[in-house]
Amino acid sequence: MTQQNFIKQGLRVLAIEQQALSDIAQYINDDFNHACQLMYQCTGRIVVIGMGKSGHIGNKIAATLASTGSPAFFVHPGEASHGDLGMITEHDVVMLISNSGETSEVLNIIPVLKRIGAKIVAMTGNTNSTMATFSDVHICIKVEKEACPLGLAPTASTTATLVMGDALAVALLEARGFTANDFALSHPGGSLGKRLLLSINDIMHSGDRTPIITLAQTIKDALIEMSAKGLGMTAIVDEKQQLAGLFTDGDLRRILEQRVDIHSTLISEVMTTKCTTVPAHILAAEALNIMEQKSINGLIVINEQNQPIGALNMQDLLKAGVI
Repeated sequence: MTQQNFIKQGLRVLAIEQQALSDIAQYINDDFNHACQLMYQCTGRIVVIGMGKSGHIGNKIAATLASTGSPAFFVHPGEASHGDLGMITEHDVVMLISNSGETSEVLNIIPVLKRIGAKIVAMTGNTNSTMATFSDVHICIKVEKEACPLGLAPTASTTATLVMGDALAVALLEARGFTANDFALSHPGGSLGKRLLLSINDIMHSGDRTPIITLAQTIKDALIEMSAKGLGMTAIVDEKQQLAGLFTDGDLRRILEQRVDIHSTLISEVMTTKCTTVPAHILAAEALNIMEQKSINGLIVINEQNQPIGALNMQDLLKAGVI
């Protein structure tokens, strides 16, 4: 095949799968609502079961549900028939996934699920299938055709199934009032966890590392403090150690253009009095948002008495993995 043929086939697949997603929008209906109600009211777990490619998709759906406030896990139907059905209770909702709705490994466990008393939500592409018939609620995921030119490999159908699973998970997330903090509890690792869990207190420069001078000091003193602390700024405090102003690298460039004498000019004459500050308890992600919105490179951290207790800049956020 030529390069153009590869591109043509790739675009054909995208077009088919995009159409499949458009087609399943009609199935966000009363059955979808009923399924959401069952899972929302579930006092146990949502157990997802599927075979083959449906199993792979089911595993992802279970993971998405679990990470967005709806406790869930995946069970392989083969393993279910050999002991893993013991994981399922009458308080659970079981989601069965099969494009045909006739997957034997899944059908074989339906009588046991019925006997246990678990509610069954089926996701199939056939509303008249055995699985759809024996479920408490059926969500249709029928697509016109697969992207595979042979019509054999699950492609458009698995995409539709995954998206329907995402729709269920997000609808439940909204219903539960699931927040970013809730999300953080199940995602403490990696950069995502850092963005959600790190507070300013965790990464700020504090104590002797905080750049601070007094109103009585000069611009030269400010430059020495900024150079020593390496944050590109310094806080200026009054006699009560309360924040009176801020002096930054940007301020320095401006006064040098004005030919101000840095040795004799008091910092109080050139400092910025209206400066952005943050408390130590807020999330680092919030600090990043503030800095981006105000187009600034650093922040002074203050306590309830308006006294500087720390400082940080973009480089600190970068090192912490927040950016």
